[in-house]
Amino acid sequence: MSSLVDVDPDIAKAISEEILRERNNLQLIASENHTSRAVLEAQGSVMTNKYAEGYSHKRYYGGCRCVDVAEDLAIERAKKLFNCEHVNVQPHAGSQANMGVYFSILKLGDTILSMELSHGGHLSHGSPVSFSGKLYNIEYYGVSRETEMLDYDDVMNKAREVNPDLIVCGYSAYPRIVDFKAFREIADEVDAYLMADIAHIAGLIAADEHPSSIPHADFTTTTTHKTLRGPRGGMVMCKKEYAKALDKAVFPGMQGGPFMHAIAAKAVCFKEALGTEFREYAKQIIRNSQKIADVLLDEGFRLVSGGTDNHLMLVDLREKNMNGKEAEAALQDSGITLNKNAIPFDEQKPWITSGIRIGTPSVTTRGMKESEMEEIGLLISRVLKNPGDAKIKIKVREDVTKLCSRFPLYESGK
Repeated sequence: MSSLVDVDPDIAKAISEEILRERNNLQLIASENHTSRAVLEAQGSVMTNKYAEGYSHKRYYGGCRCVDVAEDLAIERAKKLFNCEHVNVQPHAGSQANMGVYFSILKLGDTILSMELSHGGHLSHGSPVSFSGKLYNIEYYGVSRETEMLDYDDVMNKAREVNPDLIVCGYSAYPRIVDFKAFREIADEVDAYLMADIAHIAGLIAADEHPSSIPHADFTTTTTHKTLRGPRGGMVMCKKEYAKALDKAVFPGMQGGPFMHAIAAKAVCFKEALGTEFREYAKQIIRNSQKIADVLLDEGFRLVSGGTDNHLMLVDLREKNMNGKEAEAALQDSGITLNKNAIPFDEQKPWITSGIRIGTPSVTTRGMKESEMEEIGLLISRVLKNPGDAKIKIKVREDVTKLCSRFPLYESGK
């Protein structure tokens, strides 16, 4: 970063410190990952300079020959990766991807049926503080109080009751398999569109480690980071019949110039995800997640739904006389980064919560496997059972540093 150090040493310092933070801490936020150097290089390339309003080979600006290559490759690879008919790689983020779908098929005030935020939904699925909750009539379904998993009969009954125009499935804090076929049957019953937001599980779907939404949903949205391990950005996949409406909704409907440096990085990410190494990576994410879950259960912690089928788990801390905010802070002091998270039927406020969310994409990228997950699970348990013990936090941080040093990040070409 020699040029950046000369021009803006303050930003250079912040970036350098972030590299050290990621190297020396365990990153267990389920929505985060570490991209490859190739993705970083594409994202930090001269393609950031280029305006390219419109779509490949139909731009409103000249000089787009090279960025057209990047967008064409991103689309071609995404289609192959997910076996889908149409792809739009221009949304800047997952929320914009969802917005593009809403704008393409809904009128203001139409009804969306989605999962309640505290049960695992997302802000852009209809939260009152989001554009989605302000522009549309939102009805909610949730998980069963008994199993803390989706009850598809209950979702069907809710759909019949509210007669939605669109049903949204796919979640940010649901640790179990989603039955997209069941949601298709529900949508057909009430003549609704179906949108699957697979932002969290896209990498697992790409590697055939989770059933795909593509055969069942009219639209599938995703981010390109998280389990896909690409740059921060969004993408929409849909059936050909909706392609024109979707593309028009994204541009010029809600965005101007696409971020061509990000689209180039998305293309790199998709190429990486098409490789055999990525498929093994996705398998290991799940094995790692289930190992941490087993350790925490053995240590006496209660997990929402009793475990996990994917990359994340939710820990219910109510029996430990601790809230999510306190747990997040204690673990952060110990070199373990994760986030407080609401659990189903949570009575705590959203900025306090009764739980924490733990995810394994980042530590799996570093090369850690089940033995390291056992170590991580025990470290988490030790801190949460002694949240006020400064000596334990210091010792755990030392153990975290040693563990991280065995799996270098962005060092020696890794």
